[in-house]
Amino acid sequence: MQVAIPLYDGFTALDAVGPYEVLSRVPGAEMRFVGFEIGPVRTDNDQLALQVNAELEQVPEPDVICVPGGLGSRALLDDQRLLGWIRHAHDHSQWTTSVCTGSLLLGAAGLLQGLPATTHWLERDLLAELGARPVTERVVAQGKIVTAAGVSSGIDMALRLVQLMHGDVAAQAIQLSIEYDPEPPVDAGSPEKAPDSVVELVRTAAATRGEQPREVARRR
Repeated sequence: MQVAIPLYDGFTALDAVGPYEVLSRVPGAEMRFVGFEIGPVRTDNDQLALQVNAELEQVPEPDVICVPGGLGSRALLDDQRLLGWIRHAHDHSQWTTSVCTGSLLLGAAGLLQGLPATTHWLERDLLAELGARPVTERVVAQGKIVTAAGVSSGIDMALRLVQLMHGDVAAQAIQLSIEYDPEPPVDAGSPEKAPDSVVELVRTAAATRGEQPREVARRR
């Protein structure tokens, strides 16, 4: 099973690494980080880099696609090289998945027209503009497309994917192997649960960071 995770300047680290950690434990999995060119690609906080080991065109038809999100995703909503790769790969994939704002790229590629899908809660309106029907669920499976909400939900998505491919026991074994048993000290993991003041705090912080995608685009 070949799994391709496209990386781009400004992706969110956990969006890629969470599913990688789960799916890499499936026997026979071949994990490929693909991108515009071979070499390091930096995350949206510019403090970490992952290594692209194949250009997009070198992995044209993976079995599984996992598109991470991040601030840099907004700068790529009309990037035809990436969107064309997503469309072609999806035509041949067994599963097409996304984490956080990675679903915006699936939408921009035309894969989510009229379909229920999820993304980071701050970007549900934009997901709707790209043709999807945003829902609040943490993981949404629609045919062979599986979308996950913000950042940490990529782990849940990958475990769901293992369950769909190989059954409960395989998913349980991987969950146990990574000891994924979250017990957060607070219960504010969605806007429906968090206090209004915290929701507004995060909105304000996100608006401040919103200049970064244009900076990322200029670096490319």
